[in-house]
Amino acid sequence: MKRFSYQLIFLISLVLPALPLCAADYTVSFNQIVEHPALDSLRQGVKDELTAQGLSVNYHDHIAQGNIATANLIAKQMLGENPDVAIGIATPTAQACAQAIKNIPIIFAAVTDPVGAGLVQSLEKPGGNITGTSDMSPIDRQLELILEFLPELKTIGVIYNSGEVNSVTLVRILKEEAGKRGIVVEEATVSNSAGVSQAAKSLIGRVEAAYIPTDNTVVSAFEAISQVGYQAKLPIFAADTNSVGRGAIAALAVDYYKMGRQTGEMVSRVLKGAKPAEMPVETLREFQIHLNPASAAKMGLDVTEALLKKADKIIE
Repeated sequence: MKRFSYQLIFLISLVLPALPLCAADYTVSFNQIVEHPALDSLRQGVKDELTAQGLSVNYHDHIAQGNIATANLIAKQMLGENPDVAIGIATPTAQACAQAIKNIPIIFAAVTDPVGAGLVQSLEKPGGNITGTSDMSPIDRQLELILEFLPELKTIGVIYNSGEVNSVTLVRILKEEAGKRGIVVEEATVSNSAGVSQAAKSLIGRVEAAYIPTDNTVVSAFEAISQVGYQAKLPIFAADTNSVGRGAIAALAVDYYKMGRQTGEMVSRVLKGAKPAEMPVETLREFQIHLNPASAAKMGLDVTEALLKKADKIIE
């Protein structure tokens, strides 16, 4: 009798690990271009929103490490996972998903120009199997914030990856808005994160400040830019609030975690039967100001009381 019991227990111990403890109701696959705080917090926001809505979801997280070829391979892998919804975080990975996945709903997030990127027919009527959230930067307001620090600003640098469609769009808008204010924009382009430090150094002596757009290649190496700013007393301003904690003086931008929650709400609607083709692209209307007085001091600027009062968050 004891021998039978031991054998039974042994057999059960072999079988149990192969059985899922709790099968999820849905599967969601992420394709994210690169790891950095803004995009990571967005992804977490999606998950938190779906949890808050009481949905049981099995997640597949994929990071392309800034490589477009890898993003395309991941998109094909996602097909094999047969998710209920595929999520492309940032423009390159959203494009990869759109090219590879035709019969599964796709929600994109942190895409600056969905129409220009060829993802949707229009913001109001996306068409196809894809829609999502846009993080188009309020560049006019961002320049006004920079001018509060540097009222006599005449030259500003921008570092970006010219291979990112979203970045090309942002630099075009930056030039338009800067031109209205008599500010000349000097460009420094990179093709990968390894070139970011040298690009920042190339701006020394050419500009009075630098603006870093929501370029995934550049933001993933933001600390390298901050170090150049400290050493050269070159004021660095960001287009995403997460980069303020990584050394930027200030940013007026969307909260990427909140964008994740909003994106998660869209995913929830799709899981419950909504069709992406009929869901307009959404944007966040609320922006926050984050300040880093310590970085400002290292880069040779003071933060006035008026600016401190405006801030939604001050990095200590």
